[in-house]
Amino acid sequence: MQVNTLIIGAGAAGMMCAAHAGRDVMIVDHAKAAGEKIRISGGGRCNFTNMYAAPENFLSQNPHFCKSALARYTQWDFVDLVAKAGIPYHEKTLGQLFCDTSAKDIIRLLTSEMRGADLRLNTSVEQINKTPQGFDIALQSDGKIQSVHARNLVIASGGKSIPKMGATGFGYQVAQQFGLAVTQTRAGLVPLTFGADVMEALKPMAGLSVNARVSSNGTGFEEGLLITHRGLSGPSILQVSSYWQERDEIMLHFEPSTDIIAALKTQRSKAGRMALTTALGAHLPARLAAYLTEIAGLSGNLADQSDMDLSKLEMVLTQLTLKPSGSEGYRTAEVTLGGVDTSDLDARTLQAKGVDGLYFIGEVVDVTGWLGGYNFQWAWSSGWAAGQAIAGRV
Repeated sequence: MQVNTLIIGAGAAGMMCAAHAGRDVMIVDHAKAAGEKIRISGGGRCNFTNMYAAPENFLSQNPHFCKSALARYTQWDFVDLVAKAGIPYHEKTLGQLFCDTSAKDIIRLLTSEMRGADLRLNTSVEQINKTPQGFDIALQSDGKIQSVHARNLVIASGGKSIPKMGATGFGYQVAQQFGLAVTQTRAGLVPLTFGADVMEALKPMAGLSVNARVSSNGTGFEEGLLITHRGLSGPSILQVSSYWQERDEIMLHFEPSTDIIAALKTQRSKAGRMALTTALGAHLPARLAAYLTEIAGLSGNLADQSDMDLSKLEMVLTQLTLKPSGSEGYRTAEVTLGGVDTSDLDARTLQAKGVDGLYFIGEVVDVTGWLGGYNFQWAWSSGWAAGQAIAGRV
């Protein structure tokens, strides 16, 4: 069988590419349904882009690589597509746009945009060979092998995150097969874990959430923080996990928008007989307040606390440092950091520089966005860019 373009991976990037790659497109996936990660994203409502998406919201060894695709297909282009399809949506926080009803609306939109592309599910790729005219690909479905020749081959197979949904390092293996470099990969946007000493204190507080600024390696995010039975999670932790490296510390600043110490000093002059932990508990969950006063080495009533004592507490509230032992890994990671080295790809077309007709798009590439719709935007932009390039080939 012969096709103009074969796309491996029927996720966000692959379906977007299929919608723009022109005629005679086949898209294959080993899953039983297209867009499975889209379906579970955003609590089932799909945070499909971010109003503030820009190159500075992405990590890569080459921070300039993503600029071309993001500039030519912006978040507003995708928002316009969603609006024209009549899909209701809303902004949640920080520019994050969600479907009002279901993530399945986005899957249906992309499926309709593919305009008759040949979608093959429950299909695995057994072998890929380069030919002078393109690629010979052996596909397996229901125990049968089919040979397909494609002029263009697009790898949109994603990274290693959430292996229970079938994620593998397949795309990296293809890149290496054709001589492309792959940067070191690791779990990103992932909860952090801690040793027994820290967990002894955290476990009794499991389930508590608080607003915090979490920083590591000079980068910080102010969002929700959640204490779990395994460590720390929540948006602020997931965000900073992409910047944290093994053996690094993280620094926590609880309720950064509130001057808690100033409030305690005011209360000290008016209600000095109030217990310090009770007063602090007006700003933080009670169990967390007790934990932090213990770390500061303080006890007793507000009237018992000198300015120096409150300064000690302020250090704990604003500069508590913890050293994670690791992360929960690919099992719960939302994305994979690293991937196909961008130095081996054309930034405008996403085509491999040394292999005519071979493209890499989406998460498989060394471009990783922040939490909040940014990775979907990279999928739309990179898929569109590759699709446009393929459609324009003579």
